Amino acid sequence: MNTETTTLNWFRNAAPYINDLRGRTLVVAIPGEGFADENFRNLVHDLTLLISLGVKLVLVHGARIQVNSALQQAGIKSHFLGNTRITDRETLEVIKAVVGKLRLEIEAAFSQGLPDSPMAGAALKVISGNFVTARPVGVIDGTDMRWTGQVRRIDEQAIARALQDNSLVLLSPFGTSLTGELFNLNYLDLATEAAKALQAEKLILFRDLPQLEIEGDPVHDLSIHQAEYVAEKASSETLTCAIAACSAGTQRVHLLSYADNGALLEELFSREGTGTMIYRDRYEVIRRARIHDVGGILGLIRPLEKQGVLVRRSREKLEAEIDHFTLVEVDGTPVACAALYPILDDEGDTIAAEVACVAIHPEFRGGGRGAKLMQHLERQARALDLSEIYVLTTQTEHWFIERGFTQVDVSQLPTSRKSLYNIQRNSRVLCKRLDAQ
Repeated sequence: MNTETTTLNWFRNAAPYINDLRGRTLVVAIPGEGFADENFRNLVHDLTLLISLGVKLVLVHGARIQVNSALQQAGIKSHFLGNTRITDRETLEVIKAVVGKLRLEIEAAFSQGLPDSPMAGAALKVISGNFVTARPVGVIDGTDMRWTGQVRRIDEQAIARALQDNSLVLLSPFGTSLTGELFNLNYLDLATEAAKALQAEKLILFRDLPQLEIEGDPVHDLSIHQAEYVAEKASSETLTCAIAACSAGTQRVHLLSYADNGALLEELFSREGTGTMIYRDRYEVIRRARIHDVGGILGLIRPLEKQGVLVRRSREKLEAEIDHFTLVEVDGTPVACAALYPILDDEGDTIAAEVACVAIHPEFRGGGRGAKLMQHLERQARALDLSEIYVLTTQTEHWFIERGFTQVDVSQLPTSRKSLYNIQRNSRVLCKRLDAQ
């Protein structure tokens, strides 16, 4: 497949995600390291592209690496309580200068518009201001945190008006108080509070690494409960923030690398993405199919029918047999299916079952979904007090053998199913005995 065709297919496959995100609010948090990385200019282009596609963006920036450097140059020692900076008056003045400079540089980066550049004609407006009201953290474990603050309130109505004008809203890690003071904020806490106040569709957290890993293996998605378990083993600021955001009501939090060119677009506009997603609700479910799932099932089985792996089924046949089908659904999209057909005796009683039409989308193979689907079908069979299930296959015999099936002769099929056996297709017959549970 040539590059042009690949690009066209990617863009076409991205269309449903673009339509789904249009008009939605995303909060994006970038640490100070992200602005110093050579990939930042590409990230600016991608964020601008999202706005041009109708996505409403709030950008929250950190500045710790820049502040640490400025304090060191000024000969001012940094003091922390845990991971939180203690902000005395001298430190506050340095932070104000650093954050002010960085905010202007960010605004300049989003003002590019040279001809023949990715942002040509973008005319993007960046809006910032006193959207955040803060209060002092106070005294913690006997330590006065001074001008270190936490979010008290976010003016979501003012931000919503700016977003309605297709502007990028930029939030710096500062908040003003009712007494006119300025407080230093943790940018991740600010991002979490902004996502909550704005009821954001997603919170995007950039960091140095692309994905979380468990025992050396990259993880594409975690439920909030799984994330809490991982955090107990190896906590990180971004993971703690993701858990807090999900707990506060944000449905999806994505962890991405600021150094990975195109990571944001791949994460938002493809099924698997490139980072790790923490989700609040049931992101992946196994459920019985319904009549409106016929189109999705056809999309899964047609390629396998063309290859001769599956027997061709018409839409009408699928609609009539939909109650026998089970789906694996990822974020609302069917990615795997299988059917469990009853095998009857002469009196019309169910004596066994046949597994059929097992199909997994190519992008989701190798993730254990097929095994989970089979376990689900076996539980269905046990619920019917069945002791054995059969499968007829021409090309996937070993996949079923690995899951406890053994090959048997055609003559061992129950009589009602044996009478329907297609001799020309010459399918292998496999059987699995179900132990009572």
